[in-house]
Amino acid sequence: MRVSWAAGRLTFRLDPEDEITGRAADGHPVKLAINTCTLHDVPEDAHPDLFAVAAWTVVAPWTRRRITFDRAVSAGLAAALHDGWGIEAGPVGAEPRPAGRRLAISYSGGADSVAAAAIYPEAPFVHFKRVSHERVPNRWQHYRSDVLADLASRTGRELTVVPSDLEFTLAEPRPGYPEHHAVAAGALLLADRLDLGGLAFGYELGSRWLGGGRYVKRYTPDNPMWAPHGAWGRLFAAAGVHIVLPVGGVSEAVTMRLALDSDLKDQVRWCLTGVKGPCRTCAKCLYKELIQAAVERRPLDTPITADHPRAAKWLRPPPYGGQEMVEYGLARVPGIERTLFGGIMHHFDATEESTSWLDHCYPPAIEEIAAPWRGRAAAFMTSEVGLMTREEALRVETWGTAGQGTPPTRKNAV
Repeated sequence: MRVSWAAGRLTFRLDPEDEITGRAADGHPVKLAINTCTLHDVPEDAHPDLFAVAAWTVVAPWTRRRITFDRAVSAGLAAALHDGWGIEAGPVGAEPRPAGRRLAISYSGGADSVAAAAIYPEAPFVHFKRVSHERVPNRWQHYRSDVLADLASRTGRELTVVPSDLEFTLAEPRPGYPEHHAVAAGALLLADRLDLGGLAFGYELGSRWLGGGRYVKRYTPDNPMWAPHGAWGRLFAAAGVHIVLPVGGVSEAVTMRLALDSDLKDQVRWCLTGVKGPCRTCAKCLYKELIQAAVERRPLDTPITADHPRAAKWLRPPPYGGQEMVEYGLARVPGIERTLFGGIMHHFDATEESTSWLDHCYPPAIEEIAAPWRGRAAAFMTSEVGLMTREEALRVETWGTAGQGTPPTRKNAV
């Protein structure tokens, strides 16, 4: 792979051994659509290691043996690429970038992102905004990135918006980030200007430790994307920007509560298709409504019924992505048995007691936050959330084993 940057435009050319269809760090297949993308309003004089990491967030799935940059990188950055992916990187010759002093929030406006922002009220926001690609038709105009950017501008926080078409480098499965970390490409290129030594993401307990979503659905202390000792964590650190997960030790129930209690509650929006409010009919709206109803101890409020196409996954046996929050909701939402979720209740023995560990913070998540920002997170979690007992922590560490995070053995359908 050969990459170059000019005027915010990344151009890359595959080597013969590279692949058009590759896999992201979580194993998901991604197919390349085009070999250029642009990040607007970013500086041209960022440290070369920052350009290199930003480029790698885009081209990593398709690169197999080597990557050649248009400027020299530091030996430490090249070593991190080799140690993490077996990739030979060069040319080498730049001095390492010293870590900055500030922490920024990679701000999406969702509940998890807002919860992370609540912990660091002085941290600036960097918001990634999808814009159309000049050479790729936008068949996803229902994705309202303009609405999300407008809501971010109303927060009153120091804000930098980076418009980019990099999501259109993907042909399949749809426009999106080649790697999850590509949302940070703009923040990386701004790191010198903003004096950043850390970048905070809103990934929570399920994403960091429980292998939710499209991951392996079990306890994953060595999560390849978000563990600080993993390949991506070491790569970001080599460029002087630590990955920080302020809410990495708490569930989406906690991040929902923190977001709804924060001064940014009116700007919270996890739906990517609604205009004047959440669309209420997408899969994410349904999932977040289950969590919000559980937190607020009220009946489910959704137009989706069991015969709706969005309900199909909930008519199948578990396991599910985000299953810990499904169990949390089943145990707390009044009248849940009369909703589309009623049909799966017999798969679980979920009670408030059995899911109470999801109301507290997993201590190792605090310990892995980089030192400059660890104390603030620890104090916040201790006072506002509470730390898990050792018994509760074992619930995290046994997630995905028989009877924990999967249906009970007598009913297990997987």
